[in-house]
Amino acid sequence: MNLATLLDQTHTIAHQAGDAIMAIYSRDFTIEEKEDKSPLTEADKAANAIIEAALHALPQGIPVLSEENTEGFAGADTDGRYWLVDPLDGTKEFIKRNGEFTVNIALIENGRPVLGVVVAPALGVSYLAAQGVGAFKVEWGKEKSGERQPIRVSGPPAEGVAWRVVGSRSHPSPDLTEWLEQLDEHDMVPMGSSLKLCLVAEGAADVYPRLGPTCIWDTGAAQAVVEQAGGRVETLAGQPLSYATPGQNLNPNFIVWGHSA
Repeated sequence: MNLATLLDQTHTIAHQAGDAIMAIYSRDFTIEEKEDKSPLTEADKAANAIIEAALHALPQGIPVLSEENTEGFAGADTDGRYWLVDPLDGTKEFIKRNGEFTVNIALIENGRPVLGVVVAPALGVSYLAAQGVGAFKVEWGKEKSGERQPIRVSGPPAEGVAWRVVGSRSHPSPDLTEWLEQLDEHDMVPMGSSLKLCLVAEGAADVYPRLGPTCIWDTGAAQAVVEQAGGRVETLAGQPLSYATPGQNLNPNFIVWGHSA
């Protein structure tokens, strides 16, 4: 399986979903409430339909687990692979119209994300990575080249320099305050969706502590970007965030570090 080619194909699919999302973003749209009380818009549904159809059409025949269609997932294939999809991550940001929402597509192999694409259609930016290929940022639109630019984590801040800590814009956590008290001097950078991990991956932030609930489709694609950019996404026990048991779709608390161990 050629991950470089697959990365190109996945990026195209995510862009197509992003275009559908933006068509809905530009007008009034319907909002429903899921069983867990989280919002669901017609943009979530439209993006999911595009992504699932396109991934199923690829010749590899890899199963798809999407936030919006968990019932249609029967498990990983015999090689331990599956697609992990959040067709619209940051639905609350989408509803607020602040632009901080993404399309997330990851390829999981034996519990690890080996390929990830994160597209932020309202911001005109993509983050993409694959094992053995690298991690990249792409900016498009007015006066942007649309070319891939390699990205790398920043490494820990120098002594006396404040940590740049990225945090959730819509999900504040009381545990975060306690965690930050143990950190040296720091500045907070609020951000929505999987863009928080991507800021660490491109070196615009040093650490992202997530001490609150997330699901595997929230993190898989961006974790691939972080890891291929030289960073880490770890549980509080120091283990890499795992996707080996997709039937249990809640993540433990985790920390995204912009440097290697």
